[in-house]
Amino acid sequence: MTTPDFVLALRERIGHSPLNLVGVTAIVFRDEKVLLGKRADNGAWQAVSGIVEPNEEPADTAVRECLEEAGVVVKVERLALVQQLPRVTYANGDEVDYLDLVFRCTWVSGDPHPADGELTEVGFYDLAAMGDVDDAHVRKIALAMAEDDPAHFRGGRPPKG
Repeated sequence: MTTPDFVLALRERIGHSPLNLVGVTAIVFRDEKVLLGKRADNGAWQAVSGIVEPNEEPADTAVRECLEEAGVVVKVERLALVQQLPRVTYANGDEVDYLDLVFRCTWVSGDPHPADGELTEVGFYDLAAMGDVDDAHVRKIALAMAEDDPAHFRGGRPPKG
């Protein structure tokens, strides 16, 4: 995953300390298939994702990332899931806490292809053939499948006591 310039500038100031970032995951449907790509950095199969740039609407990030990574134009339909991901520690020691916003999207145009090098393979795959996709991404896809369900989230409960 290419690190955005604004993150590199922040890292110059804070070093490897934990950084809170907002990320998006775009669950893109075309007919009865979902857009999946094989990541160049770790070989994992997953949906298109990326970091929200400063002053960028998260839904616009989903659209931008789909075009940049997979060469497809999409329309965002709804927010499917809001979740805090477990802290990620990268090989260089950088720590990141991602707030992940998962959007249900529909394909508009374009033939999927590895557009910017972040994915080595990308295409629309049958939902029944998702054997290589980890459970976390299967959950994201399942929550995005319904066209009009409300967004899911954790937390927001009053404190005990």
